[in-house]
Formats: sequence, C-alpha cells, structure tokens
Amino acid sequence: MQAHRPPSERARAAMVRVDQAGEFGATRIYAGQLAILGDRGPGARSIAHMAAQEERHLQWFNEAMARRGVRPTALQPVWNVAGFALGAVTAAISPEAAMACTVAVETEIDRHYAQQLEELGDCDPELADAIRDFQAEELEHKQHALDAGAERAPAYPLMSALIRAGCRVAIGLSQRI
Repeated sequence: MQAHRPPSERARAAMVRVDQAGEFGATRIYAGQLAILGDRGPGARSIAHMAAQEERHLQWFNEAMARRGVRPTALQPVWNVAGFALGAVTAAISPEAAMACTVAVETEIDRHYAQQLEELGDCDPELADAIRDFQAEELEHKQHALDAGAERAPAYPLMSALIRAGCRVAIGLSQRI
C-alpha cells in the first residue's frame, strides 16, 4: 500500500480556486432565488440566512486567495450569470424547486469537500479546518432544504440530476481554468 502523498502547492491552489468559485456561485444562486421570491416570500428568511453563510465562506476563500497568491477562475463571469439564472429559474418554478436546487448543489459540494479533506490529510490544517467548517454548514443547508419540501418539487429526480451534473462540470472547469 502506497503512503498518502500530500497535494502539491499547485493542487492546493486549485482547491482554493475551485472552492472560491463554488462559494461565489452559491451566493449568486441565492441572490437569484431572493430576486424572484422576494424578501417576504416562502422561505425567504432561511434563504437569506443560508446566503449570509455562503457570503462568509466566500470571504474566507477570497482572503485565502490573496494570502496564498491564487488566481481566481477565469470563468467567474460565467458563474455570476449562471448562478443567478439557476437560482431565479428554480425559484420561478416554485419554492420547493428552489429548495431542490439547494439539495442538489449541497450534495455535490459535500462530496467535493469530502474528497478535498481526504486529499489534504493533515498537510494544510488552515484549509482543512475551513473546509470542514463550511462542509458542516452546507449539510445544514441541504437538510433545511429537504425539510422545506425539496423532494416535492416538480420533476425532482430530473432537476436534481441535471443540477448535480452541472455542479460537477463547474467544479472540473474551475479547478483548471
């Protein structure tokens, strides 16, 4: 059995880049949802709370990028529009569809963060601690969305599969571009 090799500095920079892009995308999804649902619509308070947590995650990764000299993804303008559009479209379908979007995104983020934590091992405690903390909040978002009726959204299995696939593509592209 081969010993665990810690990720290179370049690999850790890619982790920070993709995580920052993902947290940015999450803030845009929630902004799109709130633009449609309004600040008094169904679930608006909980969406605003989740959005505030995503803003805190984004701020941490923005600061980590500056400290570590990591460049942002060149796809940031795409994620800006795509995230807002995804949030707005799912919210326009129904409040349950907005929650279905959250479940799908958070499912992929949990999987992604778990992979990163395994790769990191104990080689970068600062990054691993942040990822662990943020992962716990992402799982809270997923549970809240399930409790709020995500699975009652129209065409839930299809919507979930499409959003999850889109997340996996976005993750793969943001690590490299």
